[in-house]
Amino acid sequence: MLYRDHGIVLRTYKLGEADRIITFVTEQHGKVRAVAKGVRKTASRFGSRLEPTSHVAVQLYQGRELDIVTQVESVDHFRAIREDLDRLTRAVSMLEVIDQLAQEREPDGRLYQMLLGALRTLDASGKHLVVPAFFFKLLDHDGVRPVIDACAACGRTDELVAFDLLEGGVLCREHRRGVPLSPDALALLQEVLGGRLAVALAAPDSPAVEELDQLATRTIEIHLERRLKSVGLI
Repeated sequence: MLYRDHGIVLRTYKLGEADRIITFVTEQHGKVRAVAKGVRKTASRFGSRLEPTSHVAVQLYQGRELDIVTQVESVDHFRAIREDLDRLTRAVSMLEVIDQLAQEREPDGRLYQMLLGALRTLDASGKHLVVPAFFFKLLDHDGVRPVIDACAACGRTDELVAFDLLEGGVLCREHRRGVPLSPDALALLQEVLGGRLAVALAAPDSPAVEELDQLATRTIEIHLERRLKSVGLI
């Protein structure tokens, strides 16, 4: 059975001498693994369109275990990401997390749209805040939104100085554990999860962004219960 969808390439594997297995997160079919035949040959019709971060319109033939790519058209090239090592490594970290969270054949249009939006923003701006904001919004989407406006242990709203996902979010001075959190980083986190992401992205990069970046990485690794391989590249 042939079907069409839009997808983002998460990763690829070599298969035989000329083929690759492509892992997509798609708009309507969840995570899909498919064989792209002959894609590693110089004369391949769509080899360059099936690299990680590629956003494509794809036609596939559904198989028992692996589908087969029969047609690919580029939608977003993300040229700025591909030509900038810093943006590329940050994009790859988002792809790695989605590869862990997305379920095969289980549609999650919101997850797909979140990744697409993050890639487009990273391509356009290169802001370091894009990735940590994406990770924290993924936690929210996955049902583990952290408490950010009061101490997760006692409800106190002042002297919030630490963050621990296992405790549920930010913590006051009395109950602090986990990772120290500066006032600037806390304000930034509240903007990200409080519906003011555009405001946060409009501000210049700062030490608070780098602090939130490290916190987001540690937090998403705790949620996934694994280390991110791509983090060593950033």
